[in-house]
Amino acid sequence: MSTPKNVLGEPLELCSESPKTGFTRSGSCETGPQDLGSHTVCARVTQAFLEYSKSRGNDLMTPIPEFDFPGLKPGDRWCLCAARWQEALEAGCAPRVALRATHERALEVCSMADLKRHAADLS
Repeated sequence: MSTPKNVLGEPLELCSESPKTGFTRSGSCETGPQDLGSHTVCARVTQAFLEYSKSRGNDLMTPIPEFDFPGLKPGDRWCLCAARWQEALEAGCAPRVALRATHERALEVCSMADLKRHAADLS
């Protein structure tokens, strides 16, 4: 199996171990055929984004202990669904992105130009 790549064509970096993120809860935004939501964008969530996501039916703030989900707070890094990040971008509340930890599959939904404009890890 090949090493997952990020949107820069490099090996995919870890997004977050605390809280543990990713479709497979590996800490990485790796993906596969089972990940229908494409949880591929590594973002540092903001209060505005969390409130927006909740308004769209996905409450990421409330803990769900039975799924080992602690609930997110502003500043946490999390693997977001690419379509939700794109939707938040269009609504004016997209969080910053860690390009080195964002899976290349995110480019199926998001443009590289938009991701770069919101990059937290480019100098």
